[in-house]
Amino acid sequence: MTRARSPRWLRWPSDGTAETAAPRFAFGADYNPEQWPREVWPEDVRLMRQAGVNLVSLAIFSWARLQPGPEEWDFGWLDEIMDLLHENGVAVDLATATASPPPWLTAAHPEILPVTRTGETVWPGARQHWRPTSPLFRAHALRLVEAMATRYAGHPALAAWHVSNELGCHNVYDYSEDAAEAFRAWLRARYGTVAALNAAWGTAFWSQHYTDWAQVLPPRLAASHPNPTQQLDFARFSSDALAAHLRAEREVLRRLTPGVPVTTNFMVMGGTKGMHYPSWAAEVDFVSNDHYLHPGPQGLDELSFSANLTGNIAGGEPWFLMEHSTSAVNWQPVNRAKRPGELARDSLLHVAHGADAVCFFQWRQSAAGAEKYHSAMVPHAGADSAVFRSVAALGRLLREELAPVAGSRRAPAEAAILFDWESWWASELDSHPSARLRYRQEALDWYSAFLALGVRADVVPTGTPLDGYRLVVAPILHVLPSALAKELTRWAEGGGHLVTTYFSGIVDEHDHVWLGGYPGPLRELLGLRIEEFGPLLDGETVTLEGTGPGEGAPAGTLGCALTGTLTGSLWTDEITVTDPATEVLARYASGPQAGRAAITRRPVPGGGSAAYVSTRLGPEGLPGVLAPLLGAAGLGSELPPQLRGLVEPAVRTAGDARYLFLTNRTDRPIELPPLEGEFLTGSPEVLPPHGVAVLRRPPAAPGRARP
Repeated sequence: MTRARSPRWLRWPSDGTAETAAPRFAFGADYNPEQWPREVWPEDVRLMRQAGVNLVSLAIFSWARLQPGPEEWDFGWLDEIMDLLHENGVAVDLATATASPPPWLTAAHPEILPVTRTGETVWPGARQHWRPTSPLFRAHALRLVEAMATRYAGHPALAAWHVSNELGCHNVYDYSEDAAEAFRAWLRARYGTVAALNAAWGTAFWSQHYTDWAQVLPPRLAASHPNPTQQLDFARFSSDALAAHLRAEREVLRRLTPGVPVTTNFMVMGGTKGMHYPSWAAEVDFVSNDHYLHPGPQGLDELSFSANLTGNIAGGEPWFLMEHSTSAVNWQPVNRAKRPGELARDSLLHVAHGADAVCFFQWRQSAAGAEKYHSAMVPHAGADSAVFRSVAALGRLLREELAPVAGSRRAPAEAAILFDWESWWASELDSHPSARLRYRQEALDWYSAFLALGVRADVVPTGTPLDGYRLVVAPILHVLPSALAKELTRWAEGGGHLVTTYFSGIVDEHDHVWLGGYPGPLRELLGLRIEEFGPLLDGETVTLEGTGPGEGAPAGTLGCALTGTLTGSLWTDEITVTDPATEVLARYASGPQAGRAAITRRPVPGGGSAAYVSTRLGPEGLPGVLAPLLGAAGLGSELPPQLRGLVEPAVRTAGDARYLFLTNRTDRPIELPPLEGEFLTGSPEVLPPHGVAVLRRPPAAPGRARP
């Protein structure tokens, strides 16, 4: 993974340099004053002061106002609001305003509009109606960026640049002629020759052999399943095309405003998979993320998972929560308002995983437009509302009680979940053993299992050095290049404990199957071989029985037996154990694989191990499997027993100080046992429903493990 540089954090107007400014939390929102008459603006900044807002993102969707025509510019209103914000102590994360082209541009040049895989034009009327590879759009966008940077380079309110907005949210995949030409150029750079492309894409199948680059197209609507490697490469290309647009805007900003940091808002959250954010991290001066909670049994776990992954994409450095919601959103099937305490809990859980900015969409709830029912810091009801009072209370908390935490780093855990974007893309392609497989859900289920056991685990992108981890779960590691297989083997032989799952080790980086039996390059490490997959039908389940200690290996090899009954769904494997040292921890008691191994673990010379779980056990079943695997790796919860599973621990560190965040995962109050440290927030006796307590603790004694 390419790590982001140590970030130049916000250029606070107080002294103009990130290097000398005391660390502080940024607190604010997207601010859209162009939606409101000027007489509202003074009231906005008055309420911002009241709420403790110190930063807003400005001009995100303002292109049509800033440039009403090809040769017309109107910066007067933006000058006025920039000055007003600065006079009231509010810094600005200024957007380049290129997220959505104005009507005059699309009317004059409809050739900048995206095209779907079925050949339909994506017309204006919403947002992000532009092709990432359009040279014409790029020229107009960079002209706007140049004008913005030239005008506001010296403005004292300018704290950071915000490139576009949620790049790829609605236009990551474009199948236009511009995209086709750019895709061919990307492929030429990757493969060099048409012959190499043919080899990588396996074009001997279905008479797809190419003889000229001009014959190559994006994976548009086809008569049957498009070439899978073509689809995987198009996913890679599409992410890279957006990153290229990010770089183009960034280079203009760095040339004209070299002292101002540049960011763009990622969307590390469930369902947003088109952008390969680990490779984007080096393109920005600090990582920013948007996240919206999806209500449901794992909603809070998913928030934590995404914040955790964002913090590791940022390389452990502080990052910017650019958007989340104060209450309900507008785009889910049912948009539930947050309950008391959830606004602060959701915000502080991001902070627990390294966010040094807590910002919302948006400042004032819109009266018109597609997002008028999306909550805001100032709701339709106005400042005399529970939402605004909660916002102001959170601002005070960040500004006062939690001030010492700002600038600290995430403390790494000793266990990790390996998250692989290319396996996410490839494992969910068409023409596979099961269309029901969901990569991110399996990873989230393992994360929920760690939380249920009270064990901290990092969520790390592929390429992260693993030597600091004692146990790593690599769920559905479907795409397994030989270099990664060798690295995992080396790490396990050095004492690391690997856990992987069904549909792992199946294909190489070209989406070609590893021959000789599954799971390909992991067969020897795992001590097993699979001849055929056994996916399950909708509603079909299988029963697993724990075998007790040591079946197939000397008694006590695991050191903690897997016992009891488990229920699997989605998948099974026809496993043959090939190494006498491989332990069978559970067997199938029902279904087509009845009697066969279902969960295995092979001790690896050098002190490590490699375990395999061949079915989906879900968040209910995985804790019973994970617990003995953690025990065998010498890991356990750092929490008192009565808090495990009820409270999520997270740790940030700064020098010798350690800040322990305890987040209540339940809807009921939790009594806290005596805990070492000074409470910065909350009660030392009770953690309320949806509550978060933060303790400042002295450094751990050498050899003593605790959060």
